[in-house]
Amino acid sequence: MAKLTIADLKKIKDEYRANQTLREGAFTVKVTVHMGTCGIAAGARGIMDTVMADLAASGRKDVVITTSGCAGLCSKEPMMTVERSGDSPVRYVALTPDKTHRIFAEHVMGGTAVKDFALVAGHETTY
Repeated sequence: MAKLTIADLKKIKDEYRANQTLREGAFTVKVTVHMGTCGIAAGARGIMDTVMADLAASGRKDVVITTSGCAGLCSKEPMMTVERSGDSPVRYVALTPDKTHRIFAEHVMGGTAVKDFALVAGHETTY
């Protein structure tokens, strides 16, 4: 068995912290990439890769990336929802990697929704 290096231990520590943050709800932003079959077919995997790369480059530890199944709007895929603590969720549609970079920079990092790509803000549920 290979010996663990300091870098290996740091990686284990960071992964543990990320998992604890998710469980404890100590995040300020949640990004959900909709990855139902239609989303994957439309390019959601590339959107997920873009979000993960942007998050890694940012160094932020208070952002959680999750996935969900189909959101029921197949013609609008790929989609993602950004939820900032204290704000209404915003669903973005017809995404490309370039649009996703802009959403990450302006909404996830900066707190300002990108209205050009948003379908809806808030919950679509009616009671």
